[in-house]
Amino acid sequence: ALPFLKGQFAIALIHKDHPDQIVASARNCPLSIGFNDTQTESIISSDLHAFLGKPLNVIFLRDDEVAKVERGKVSVFDKNLARIAKKLDKLDRDFKSPSKEGYEHFMLKEIYEQPTTIQKAYFGRVNDGCVLFEDLVLDLSATKNVWFIGCGTSAHAAAIGGNFFEEIAEIPAQVEIASEARYRMIPPGTLVVAMSQSGETADVLSAVREIKAKGHKILGICNVKNSTLTREVDACIFLNAGPEISVCSTKAFTSQITVLYLLALHLAKKGDFDALQLIPQHIQQVLENALWIEEKAKHYSRYQNFFFMGRRYMYPTCLEAALKLKEISYVNAVGYLGGEIKHGPIALIDENCPVLAFLANSQTESKMMGNLQEVKARGAPILAFAPKHLSSISTIADDVIWLPDTIDPLSPFASTVAGQLFAYFMAKTRKCDIDQPRNLAKSVTVE
Repeated sequence: ALPFLKGQFAIALIHKDHPDQIVASARNCPLSIGFNDTQTESIISSDLHAFLGKPLNVIFLRDDEVAKVERGKVSVFDKNLARIAKKLDKLDRDFKSPSKEGYEHFMLKEIYEQPTTIQKAYFGRVNDGCVLFEDLVLDLSATKNVWFIGCGTSAHAAAIGGNFFEEIAEIPAQVEIASEARYRMIPPGTLVVAMSQSGETADVLSAVREIKAKGHKILGICNVKNSTLTREVDACIFLNAGPEISVCSTKAFTSQITVLYLLALHLAKKGDFDALQLIPQHIQQVLENALWIEEKAKHYSRYQNFFFMGRRYMYPTCLEAALKLKEISYVNAVGYLGGEIKHGPIALIDENCPVLAFLANSQTESKMMGNLQEVKARGAPILAFAPKHLSSISTIADDVIWLPDTIDPLSPFASTVAGQLFAYFMAKTRKCDIDQPRNLAKSVTVE
């Protein structure tokens, strides 16, 4: 029947006359079969998170391969139904069953893990001030351009990474949403960086396959070893953030921008690593301010529409904060470049539309202050996420969430965590499902 099927799919079937057999196949979708050493227990899944807590051997099916799973036996066939031998992989991951460890939600637990996960992202990758990636087998010395592809949170991390590459490594960078990347012309000599927390994002995988077919080298940045992305790219850098259970990504995002910062330093052969080492402390300071952020979230929870504003590094940061808020609080939250507010969006601003402004970028502070004067004149409530040195923001904003001072390239870290906490506490106040928001999935395996 497989030749008659069109499109992408991952299926598992049981025939009524053969209840002890499961037949599985996939095309342009991930599908894995995990089983214990005696093959008495089997799990078929399109997401490796299904194997958490179970130290299993795993078979990864390729397109149009067919697996027959029976008690004590797993057989695999090609599309012509000829039996084939498949390599067994032992999953290299934390096999502990996920636990909230006393936190109310996985999202909150993962927010509080970030001082540690950021350290894990750079641990062992810096020696005597030089950044080294032992798992990087690609020669990047001739890189002339960089194209990043990703979706959602990964695309926002990529946008921050693009700034790193241009400012630190002086390499032109472009960010493309993965679903649109296939339609673009990529110049010769371009390094393509594919980003996916799960390694199973369908739009990213499709773009990777098309771009690779055109002869480009692709570097993956991923959190899940043995995922499909890691097998499709030429080399992969892992986040080492540990399993992320909440659908709403938090720690993977800050680990992504940590790795991208290190990669920019690696290509530039220079940069400020000492400032990065202070970031876990800065995030801890934000976490210690959680009660104040919760108070602000409760205050603003009555609103249904929010504008987020930022410039340069703060623009993708505000996009990510807006995404978090809409994902779990179910409110309309839209991020804008500060300079674009007056080109249309300002028509929507009034006293019922709070503006959340991200100002932790010294190069753009004065222009952002001017933008906020404009929205204040239209009656919009203003909540500012600002560094401690910018005391003058208190004369414009109705409320301020203060952040530690740092260099501009690293300003997204503390701002992001503050935005995550704000979204979390607003969702909690509104009694929303935080770990499993409606209509969303952790791994988006369809285009």
